[in-house]
Amino acid sequence: MVHPDDVKGLTVSASTITGAFNHGKIVGNQEIPRPDWVIEGAVAVDMQGNRLGKGGGYGDAEIKTLKTRFGSIPVAVTVHDLQVVKAVPFEDKDEKIQMIVTPTRLIRLTD
Repeated sequence: MVHPDDVKGLTVSASTITGAFNHGKIVGNQEIPRPDWVIEGAVAVDMQGNRLGKGGGYGDAEIKTLKTRFGSIPVAVTVHDLQVVKAVPFEDKDEKIQMIVTPTRLIRLTD
């Protein structure tokens, strides 16, 4: 994982993948600070807390790694209103989301 060590004045460059590796510090899982929230992107989400990613499972793996280390951490997704759909496919290994943020709505989901 890459921790943004000191990127003052470099935020535009450091916010890219290449920039994160150039300006950030690579740390092991034990050095990751506890996040307050995990913010993920999505292709689509539904009101049951299911998130459809790009299909690689990387987002779910990252969330699972953090939850294994720190316990429960809320997950939010940022999507357009059109990406909130009736249902998305999901599997047991998929991580649920707790909040959907769109340009016009903030939707808090309950378990």
